Amino acid sequence: MGKLQTPKVMREIFGHLPDGTAIEMVRLRGDNGFEVRLITYGAALQSIFVPDRAGRLADVVLGRDDLAGYLAVRRFLGATIGRYANRIANGSFELDGRRFQLPTNDGANALHGGLAGFDRKPWTITAIGENPAPFVTLSYLSLDGEEGYPGTLKTEITYRISGGSELSLEFSAVTGKPTIVNLTNHSFFNLAGVDRDGGILDHVLTIAADSYLPVSAAGIPSGAPDKVDATPFDFRKPHRVGARLRDADEQVRIRQGYDHNFCLRGGASSVPRLAARVEDPGSGRVLELWTNQPGVQFYSGNFLDGTVTGKYGRVHRQFDALCLEPQVYPDTPNRPDFPSARLDPGQTYRHTSLYRFSTN
Repeated sequence: MGKLQTPKVMREIFGHLPDGTAIEMVRLRGDNGFEVRLITYGAALQSIFVPDRAGRLADVVLGRDDLAGYLAVRRFLGATIGRYANRIANGSFELDGRRFQLPTNDGANALHGGLAGFDRKPWTITAIGENPAPFVTLSYLSLDGEEGYPGTLKTEITYRISGGSELSLEFSAVTGKPTIVNLTNHSFFNLAGVDRDGGILDHVLTIAADSYLPVSAAGIPSGAPDKVDATPFDFRKPHRVGARLRDADEQVRIRQGYDHNFCLRGGASSVPRLAARVEDPGSGRVLELWTNQPGVQFYSGNFLDGTVTGKYGRVHRQFDALCLEPQVYPDTPNRPDFPSARLDPGQTYRHTSLYRFSTN
C-alpha cells in the first residue's frame, strides 16, 4: 500500500450568515507545509502558514477564528476590497458628465467600497481543483447602483498556489456601464508569526518606488507625487519599518505612521514585477510582492487599537502587522493626472499580484 497523500485542496463549512447563507473555507496546500486558507465571506485570506529558516511553520496574516468575529467588527482582515480600494474624496466623482455620490464611511470620504463593500459580501465558488496547481475561483455580482457605483460589475478572483510557496491572486471584472474599478487584497502581514508577541517595526522593507503621494490628515492625496529622496518614505534600499517613525516628518505624524500610496516605477505593467520585499530578520521569512498595478499602499498598522482579538487569542495592537495593497492610486476618479480606474463595457479589468515567500 502506498502512502496516502494529503489533499492539496480542501473545502469545509466555516459558518453561516444570519440569513442562513453558508460561508466556506478553502485550504490550498503547497510545499513544506505552505498552506493558504481563505473564506468565501469577503473572499478573504484567513491564514497563510509559512516555514521559517528552520522549517518551523507559523501563520503570518491577521484574521479571526470564526465567522462571528468577521461579522462583528469590520477590519478588512485579508479581505478582497472593492469596488474601489482606498479613498475617494467626499465620496463623489464625475463620469461622462454625470456626478455620482457614494456613501461616506471614513469621515467625509468613501473608503474601501463604502458601507458594505466587497469585503462584506458572500462570494460564490465557481471553480476549484488541483490541476495544474491548487486553485479556487470565486465570483461576486455587484448590481448597478450598489453603494452608489454605476454599472453591474461581475468580478472574479482566482487564488492559486503558483509555486511551492507562492500565492497568486488574479482579479478580473467586466461591467455593463462605464464605471470605476480598483480591487485589492487587504492582508495584514507579520512574518514573525501572528501567534506571538512583537510587531513589524523590525521587519526590513524595500519598495520599488521613487515617489509617493503626500496626503491630508484624512488620507486624501494633497497634490502630485513627491520624491522619496531624503524622506522617511525612501525604501529604495532596505530599511527597518520602525527606523524613521519618530522622525519629525509631517506626513508620518498626521497618519500616525505609514499609510501612503507608493508610485511604483514604470506605472502599470502588462506582467507582474517586483514591487516590494519584506524580511523578518528573526525568523528569516521573506515576502516578495509582485504586481501589475501602478501603486501599492503601505500601511504600518497604525490604527490597530487593541479592540479586536484575533486568532490565537492575540489582541491586535498598533504596528502588530503591515499591509501592502497593490492598487491604482487613491482618489483617482477625481484626479485626471493619476492612472485611470475607468472600466468600459467590452473591456476587462485585470489585476495580478503574486505573494512569493522564501527564507533568508
